Amino acid sequence: MVNQPNSTSADEAPYIYCEDLFKIYKSEELEVVALRGLDLSVRSGEMMAIVGASGSGKSTLLNILAGLDQPSAGRVTVGTRDLLTATDEDLVDYRRSEVGFVWQQTGRNLIPYLTAVQNIEVPMILEGRSLSAARERAGHLLNAVGLAEKRDRKPTELSGGEQQRVAIGVALANDPPLLLADEPTGELDSATADEVFQVFRHLNADTGVTIVVVTHDREITARVDRVVAMRDGRTSTELVRHVQFSRGAGETIEEFAVVDHSGRLQIPREYLDQLGIERRARVDYVDGHVEVRPEHEPDQDEPPWKRR
Repeated sequence: MVNQPNSTSADEAPYIYCEDLFKIYKSEELEVVALRGLDLSVRSGEMMAIVGASGSGKSTLLNILAGLDQPSAGRVTVGTRDLLTATDEDLVDYRRSEVGFVWQQTGRNLIPYLTAVQNIEVPMILEGRSLSAARERAGHLLNAVGLAEKRDRKPTELSGGEQQRVAIGVALANDPPLLLADEPTGELDSATADEVFQVFRHLNADTGVTIVVVTHDREITARVDRVVAMRDGRTSTELVRHVQFSRGAGETIEEFAVVDHSGRLQIPREYLDQLGIERRARVDYVDGHVEVRPEHEPDQDEPPWKRR
């Protein structure tokens, strides 16, 4: 038995859907292409991560999914909302009711002079909920993140991990269906990071909230169901974790190259270097599989130093 299917079935529309997504930042003298035709599907209730080196486009993608930025071209929907054509007013409503966000820097998540319970109450009060109803839900969320006994402590009286757990409560205050986290454990040690991800996992299983985490840490594979790697503004590979609960219980991780809707396939750079492939390659269908070979294959009779 596998924990959950990781691809969207034909009869189930993805909750997050990106197709041929571009984001171009322009100034007077400079043009930076952060996303280059990115494709991505995330099903409702999934807990997944996006990894990539600095400059790969992962934070740009997260900002678009959070409604903090808009793409230049392509298609991006979250639920029934089209984030490409959404107005500024639509995006404000989206950020307030449909998405929660956890930043890496705890100072961006919490108001320093408020207690833990008051921080969680704020988003609900701004949405017009009564103080008593906000206080009740805030207490429930603090219990869910394991901090019920520290409800009256201010951020400076909490550890880094505890601050991030309160931040998760703040992000979920208005019960959004989507939770985004940008390097939520980047400033934490590994043991504390594990505690934070246990909270994510518990909330994902208990509430069905869709969770997308952006990080540069590839060890996150053991903490989520699926990891999508980005390179040069596109998705390149996926790592899928399978958990066997029946006899012979164990865990396996499979790696797949991502093929986008146009049939583009990113081949890992180390493979290209080993094959000597630069600008062009020969692609053939042979005996049920695809072969990728260099444009000019080396003469096996030539000495190695002459081969390319």
